[in-house]
Amino acid sequence: MSTESSKKPSVLFVCVHNAGRSQMAAAFLTTLSQGAIEVRSAGSQPAEAVNPAAVEAMAELGIDMSAEIPKVLTTEAVKESDVVITMGCGDECPYFPGKRYEDWVLEDPAGQGVVAVRPIRDEIKTRIEGLIESLVPAAK
Repeated sequence: MSTESSKKPSVLFVCVHNAGRSQMAAAFLTTLSQGAIEVRSAGSQPAEAVNPAAVEAMAELGIDMSAEIPKVLTTEAVKESDVVITMGCGDECPYFPGKRYEDWVLEDPAGQGVVAVRPIRDEIKTRIEGLIESLVPAAK
């Protein structure tokens, strides 16, 4: 039923381990955009599991990330995304002309408890709300 002109915008979140920041960002964007945006996340060196403190911090807001698993960054994921948001992965993310790139400087929640992760989670949520407004201006 959808045409190419009504294709959803797509966003890829990238960090080194795909276990904390990029997982929280993807979960927020999936939840807050209510399906209006295609969401991906990946890591240049994926961890074995998602950070339990990040899972707990998101659960406090009613968002369940417990089933998520870190995914490896692929060239295809970057090619298929309109917006690529990096979070501390430096030059490990492939670059393609014509994509919108943003680098979000956020503290790494790795090895931290939920108390330290909450402010990172809240900063990500604020940035996601702005991102949604820029990609889906007629959302509300």
